[in-house]
Amino acid sequence: MYRVYQNDKALKEFATEAQALYYAKHYSYSHVEKISDRKWIWDNFPHYKVYQNGNSTSKMEFQTYNEALAYAKTLSNASIRDLENVGWMYDSYPNYRLYQGDNTLPTWNFRTLEDAKKEAAKWGNAHIIDLESGKWVWDNLTATQVEAQSAAPASYDIVVDDQAVTGEKRYSFLKNAIIAAEKHPGSKIVNTATGKTVQSNELTYELRQSGRLVKTYLGLRDAVKAGTWLANAEVIRDGSVLWSSKPYLEVYQGDKKINAYHKLSSAIYYAKHYANSSIQTLDGRVLWSNVKTLQVLGWNGSSAVSTIMSHVSNTQGLDYDSPTWFELTSADGTMSDASDASVVKTLKDRGIKVTPLVHNGFNRKLTSEFLKNSEAQSKFIASLVNRLSALGVYGVNLDFEEVAGADRALYTAFVKKLTDAAHAKSLKVSIDLPRGDASWNHLTAYDHAALAGIVDMIMIMAYDEHWKGSTEPGSVAGLKWVEDGVKQFLDYGVPRSKLMLGIPFYVREWRVDGTGKLVDNRAIFMKELPKLIAETKATGVFDAKSGQNKYTYTKDGYTHVFWAETHDTVLKRIAIAKKYDLAGVAAWRLGYEDAELWTKILQSK
Repeated sequence: MYRVYQNDKALKEFATEAQALYYAKHYSYSHVEKISDRKWIWDNFPHYKVYQNGNSTSKMEFQTYNEALAYAKTLSNASIRDLENVGWMYDSYPNYRLYQGDNTLPTWNFRTLEDAKKEAAKWGNAHIIDLESGKWVWDNLTATQVEAQSAAPASYDIVVDDQAVTGEKRYSFLKNAIIAAEKHPGSKIVNTATGKTVQSNELTYELRQSGRLVKTYLGLRDAVKAGTWLANAEVIRDGSVLWSSKPYLEVYQGDKKINAYHKLSSAIYYAKHYANSSIQTLDGRVLWSNVKTLQVLGWNGSSAVSTIMSHVSNTQGLDYDSPTWFELTSADGTMSDASDASVVKTLKDRGIKVTPLVHNGFNRKLTSEFLKNSEAQSKFIASLVNRLSALGVYGVNLDFEEVAGADRALYTAFVKKLTDAAHAKSLKVSIDLPRGDASWNHLTAYDHAALAGIVDMIMIMAYDEHWKGSTEPGSVAGLKWVEDGVKQFLDYGVPRSKLMLGIPFYVREWRVDGTGKLVDNRAIFMKELPKLIAETKATGVFDAKSGQNKYTYTKDGYTHVFWAETHDTVLKRIAIAKKYDLAGVAAWRLGYEDAELWTKILQSK
């Protein structure tokens, strides 16, 4: 399996590399990874970046040097950086400037002296200044012009820090002033008659190393030449970075930069060894990340291999799969086992961790007898943990429901024994707990605070607000009811990092007779709703209490009503998990949803 990303954001998953590549090529800054080990297969990140006066945009990035060069040649003061190397491959910054007397034009900047002379030939009283040295290197003044300018009233001052240099005279002939100014670094030549700065020898190019000022320069190229000998160096003018030897790629752990690289392959190799790491460009674009994202678990509700594989093939972004493989079948600790090692291997190859579900058949009497029998528990735990270890699964998901409230302490002690045994085999333990209500949860078998200190993860079964046995119609899981449940679990003292929010992929349809009496209800898969609505012409109105659309239709003299579960409501449930910084979400159950939903789940992680 392969996953397509744009920058560090997952877009979609595909069964074959060819499918992933075809899709990825429709997006800029995309790459393809093998899901199982996050091996980097392909990317279309730009290799060359064009800058103008140190500034660039995403439109100035190119795959090939020739493309970058063609674009750069349309710009003045441009440069090209090979993003996996130091400095420039090309630049069009001028070396010479043409003047006519005191005046110059924005277009009178040239790379070569020859080019400057070609333009100067069109003008009289012209001279050329070498921008690196500030020297007067050529002119076409006639002897008469030199004589006349030398005899004119003196008007050129050499100024440093806005003050005329003490001991320097005022000059009539500009060339003489320029020659004299060479002795005064950082000086300017000002025409006192007009107040105009005719030429500046100020040291405006800063060479910095790791932010520390090394030296200032008059000329850009001198600064660049010095910078090539320094690591992490930059040449800066007026706040803009014109040249850099800094690696373009920086590796962060959280907000802390921990390394930098020129080569993307090196950055990826290094970053993979750190949790919560990311690769960012100098521009702040995040290209890759293993920063914790919302984890997604899906319950299969089945032990059949064909069903499990069908479920998983429909998903994208699934981190954990939980097949129903184990059941406590007798109070003496006997366990039924429907596990299959081939499923574990196949899912591992897809990068999916397997956490099989073990349940108690929802048999209250059997469970109560079991919890009172220490030997039965030891037998059950040993059988379960040994099989889990042999399968090579990630962990186990404990789903004991209908446990008597009187067995609260016994159940907690059992969970502790099971978890200790699982941890001894390097297995994780998660537990499914009903959403319930804070007003009466202390009367149930589930001691939230104690269990939170034992297990690795708790799944809030945030559904069945209205269930099969309810006496009035209602939503399976209204959004406010769900969010209030999350708050309650946090109030119990369960750490956010140990909470996964259960999400229903089903609804319950209620049938009401003409007197308003509830007749019966049935569960419907969410993927079946569009067809049901179309066939029955059900009408929907938004129900503010549940945050869902409430649909009604009539058939055979009965009114049918249901609260729709849609892509939008699933994403809102995910948003609740993210709002409270929970570890993830858990879906009951796989197979009830359509494939398109998983693309949206992947993108929302």
